Amino acid sequence: MADPELVDVVVVGLGVGGEEVAGRLAEAGLSVVGVERDLVGGECPYWGCVPSKMMIRAANAIAEARRVDGLAGSAEVRPDWAPVARRIREEATDTWDDTVAVQRFTGKGGRFVRGAARLDGPGRVRVGERVFQARHGIVLGTGTRPSVPPVDGLADTPYWTNRQAIEVEELPESLLVLGGGAIGLELAQVFARFGVRVTVVEALDRVLAVEEPEASEVAAAALRADGVEIHTGVRAERVSHDGQGFTLRGAGGAEFTADRLLVVTGRRAHLDELGLDTVGVDAGRRYLTVDDRLHVTEGIWAVGDVTGEGAFTHVAMYQAGIVVADVLDHARRADAGADPSGTASATGGAAGSGAGGSARAVPRADYRALPRVTFTDPEVGAVGLTEHQARERGVNVQVGLARLPSSARGWIHKAGNEGFVKLVADADEGVLIGATSVGPAGGEVLSALVVAVHAAVPLARLRQMIYAYPTFHRAIEDALRDMS
Repeated sequence: MADPELVDVVVVGLGVGGEEVAGRLAEAGLSVVGVERDLVGGECPYWGCVPSKMMIRAANAIAEARRVDGLAGSAEVRPDWAPVARRIREEATDTWDDTVAVQRFTGKGGRFVRGAARLDGPGRVRVGERVFQARHGIVLGTGTRPSVPPVDGLADTPYWTNRQAIEVEELPESLLVLGGGAIGLELAQVFARFGVRVTVVEALDRVLAVEEPEASEVAAAALRADGVEIHTGVRAERVSHDGQGFTLRGAGGAEFTADRLLVVTGRRAHLDELGLDTVGVDAGRRYLTVDDRLHVTEGIWAVGDVTGEGAFTHVAMYQAGIVVADVLDHARRADAGADPSGTASATGGAAGSGAGGSARAVPRADYRALPRVTFTDPEVGAVGLTEHQARERGVNVQVGLARLPSSARGWIHKAGNEGFVKLVADADEGVLIGATSVGPAGGEVLSALVVAVHAAVPLARLRQMIYAYPTFHRAIEDALRDMS
């Protein structure tokens, strides 16, 4: 057995959150080992946010060109996937090579190790034959992988996940999408706009089921206008592949066929691979349970999708800032002698202050105003609670809704102006607790609503604001008026 190598911090998993933590701690002067078994940067830059939004940008340009008719003359569009695939390879992913990302981390003073890591007891991480002993702690940022449903026959077929969909260089003639969530709808619309015959099959009674029902209706109508077939309330029972194409059979006898099958039914953490039992942590959960400083247990933090707080890059980056602050606070107090063992402050520290600072200065995670955007056209942006969630919690709910086509900017915009702003308020407190913004700039309009929810801005103050005319965000004022 190899002798442990003493370092300050080991970061297991260098996705968006892990890379941020590792890089910032290294820049702060700690000896940091970052371990990644796949690509540094994680899902977002290679198979998620960045390349998918390049695809969406291209598809939206096609849609806008088609809207020239009736607005500014006439236009003929001939979609071509080749420049999109080339841009993803060359600009986004370096053909799925993380050399630049690795150099970005090591350039900050970190040490990079490629491999699969497991916890090996308190403060210890094993990567193959190497063992590292972390003086100040371990950060887990191992993310999630696609969750594939146990549909009969599916595992034996060459189905796609988001990775194959992002990497594709030649589009199929037809595509089945199993799953009507955000990723499924974004990719379905992209492929449809490039001429692929797309069918979405969703087990629940509506697409985007986590969002407001009004958002589901607008998104489904928009995709159907692009030629996408949408079938809800259909539970997949069997999938087969005959060497040429797929057949999906659903409950009740429904049957669908296509050249390719994209499975986007959620993601899950693989905690059983992390050796959590060696530190007394239950690996049988869906995600790692963390407190408001992202502590898993004494001396271990977690960041990103593995925490189950939302599979979003912005959540991982937000959490990374908290983890960095807490680890640095821990290290300062340990080095100052307040914690000679290097572990006591890992759950927040003593009530008193140490020579190097206090854990009381470390921010605490607050997800009340967590924003989320589905980048379909129109975009679906949301923050906080939906109306249904608020009512389930017993809130005295007040709701206001304004349809975008009825607003001045929506009327001016004309083609592609579908959308709305919906506000959910706590009538007793007089503040917004949730909001949804759907429209051509739904994600951008959302920013004002995020501030309102996060800061608990009184409704009376929101009604007294000046909203620029004619903007899409002016529909917020219309929704407030509808609420009164």
